[in-house]
Amino acid sequence: MLVVLWRLTRGYRLRPWRSPYLRWRIETYWGIDAGHITFARFWKFAWAERRELLRYLRWADRMRLRAERNGRPASPRAGN
Repeated sequence: MLVVLWRLTRGYRLRPWRSPYLRWRIETYWGIDAGHITFARFWKFAWAERRELLRYLRWADRMRLRAERNGRPASPRAGN
């Protein structure tokens, strides 16, 4: 699961609220406008949705492991 999180935050590990990919996911799935995501809003959101975010990370890790077992490379954003 940490492998997935590490790869999803590539280039933005110290400031994940600025990651275009994470902003897109938050905007698409939770309806928060990506342009209004700040440090405080990101961490408030992450805390409020921590169970859903953990569920997503577990799912992405399962998909990554399944792809590796089948000899297929997973996409970079899917946790590989």
